[in-house]
Amino acid sequence: MGILSKIFTWWDGATIGTSLWTSLNGEHVGTDFAGNKYYRSKKRVPAGQPFAGSERRWVIYAGSNDASNVPAEWHGWLHGSLDGVPESHLPPARIWEADYSPNATGTPGAYRPAGALERGGRRAAATGDYEAWSPDA
Repeated sequence: MGILSKIFTWWDGATIGTSLWTSLNGEHVGTDFAGNKYYRSKKRVPAGQPFAGSERRWVIYAGSNDASNVPAEWHGWLHGSLDGVPESHLPPARIWEADYSPNATGTPGAYRPAGALERGGRRAAATGDYEAWSPDA
């Protein structure tokens, strides 16, 4: 079902139309650590159109089309905050910085605190050290 999925699905990678348009009009700029490929248009936006003189920028996702899979530095480049590719503008990573991880909401890897229904729905008993706020106090 490889060719059919490329024709009819847009949520799991680029369609044939997007791939064809990218090969004709796009210039590959870079690839991030997740395998997402970033492109810019070979031509600038013509005068008389919105954003005249600017370039179009887009990403072809390595997996599912989820915007949270784009790292922050490439997000800035896509939105025109950086002129060059992110590697040329970023300071070196600090020792305390965590590696990028995509948004896990709605997946098995999502955070579920104690008492969540997915973890049995049982919370720890109250300890009695809670004192309710009163406007008269």
